Amino acid sequence: MLLKRLGLIVLFLLAACDGGSRQAEGPRYSNMPAGDATPLYRLAVHLGYSPEKLTRTYLPLIEHLNRSVPGARFELEASRDFPAYQAKFRAREPELLLPNPWETLEAMKVGYSVIAMAGDAEDFKGLFIVRKESNIRSAADLKGKVVSYPSPTALAACIMPQYFLHSLGIDVNKDIDNRYVGSQESSIMHAYLKQAAAAATWPTSWRLFQKDHPKEAAELKVLWETPPLMNNSVMVRDDVPPIVRERVRQGLLDLEHGQAGRKILAGMETARFHVANDASYEPVRKFIERFEREVRPVEKK
Repeated sequence: MLLKRLGLIVLFLLAACDGGSRQAEGPRYSNMPAGDATPLYRLAVHLGYSPEKLTRTYLPLIEHLNRSVPGARFELEASRDFPAYQAKFRAREPELLLPNPWETLEAMKVGYSVIAMAGDAEDFKGLFIVRKESNIRSAADLKGKVVSYPSPTALAACIMPQYFLHSLGIDVNKDIDNRYVGSQESSIMHAYLKQAAAAATWPTSWRLFQKDHPKEAAELKVLWETPPLMNNSVMVRDDVPPIVRERVRQGLLDLEHGQAGRKILAGMETARFHVANDASYEPVRKFIERFEREVRPVEKK
């Protein structure tokens, strides 16, 4: 038991150390032969999973696309952290993206467009995780204390929680100690290890943490939830052929209609894919404008 806990602490520390890296490369996963001449399309997922967890979570989706989109093959591409992921799409490297809503707006600027929304909008919200014995009862109780987040650009797990605290009278730039720790799991582990008074994350990562680390999760609880916003998008680069774009879109939308597809969705903690386009994310644009006007820039210039 002690070895298991020490192992978790080592993983947490490694994730925290990697948080500042801007390494743009990451592992890629495919079930197709490397020498296949069929056009290759890479799906880059932003969530910052470890390679093992990303494979377990998203490779079934890649296999589904390889079965359902003829004349194309697909690979899954991981990134070390949020900055690495953002560097990739700004360089127009992956053909397909699964970005958060703020990254969606940024990717539009370099030629990607939305073809679907991943999950229900009601599930895209920030969560504040604390230990069960925590004496935090109000936002004012966080003054002078550490709050952990995956990244300053994580919308549900940082921007929305910071705006939530701002709306309750907290100056997030002065009243609390903001720690950006590199990943969703690392943020939650900060609360578990008593390195933060509260940890910000979002429902998908919290559910996965409860599955992967039930003993540790049993010592934690959700203290507050933010109001929801649009969920993550699926985007396609503007040079992907229209027929491939449409078949990918339909393949995603069809997942909820069969037992095998629903199993894939359950593994990703995603209820379903919804029809969406660039205009669907206009509420996100307005929210970001308000956040930057009232709280801070999302990115340091």
